[in-house]
Amino acid sequence: MKVYVGADHAGFELKDIVAEALRKSGVEVVDVGTEGPGSVDYPLFAFRVAEAVAGGRADRGVLVCGSGIGMSMAANRVRGVRAVNGQGTYEARMSRRHNDSNVLCLGARFIGVDLALAIVREWLEEPFEGGRHKRRLDLMDNPPG
Repeated sequence: MKVYVGADHAGFELKDIVAEALRKSGVEVVDVGTEGPGSVDYPLFAFRVAEAVAGGRADRGVLVCGSGIGMSMAANRVRGVRAVNGQGTYEARMSRRHNDSNVLCLGARFIGVDLALAIVREWLEEPFEGGRHKRRLDLMDNPPG
């Protein structure tokens, strides 16, 4: 599995921890930045990750900012991306099982390292259920009327 990771200045430390944990578990990681606490514009990093996922260069993406909200909003602007703001393991599981989420956004100011790693693990391991959920995803991609 290939996962692109990105963060803004509020999330770069947690992003680095998540990236290292992914590497240790055998996941190929591409880090698109940022690399420090200097203020940056989070949409730039969200778009780098989202476009890699939508373009098939990445299987999944993980984004980290202060709340996860901005990254999620920006990533979801890219067609084919289903970004979720994961604040807990249940959300992560269900976002994969029922919504086939392909980008996970984390809020570094809201969750600690242990919870973040548990969320990422659940999210990566949970399969998409398909069936009626696939039909619903198709409706999102092609709204009626």
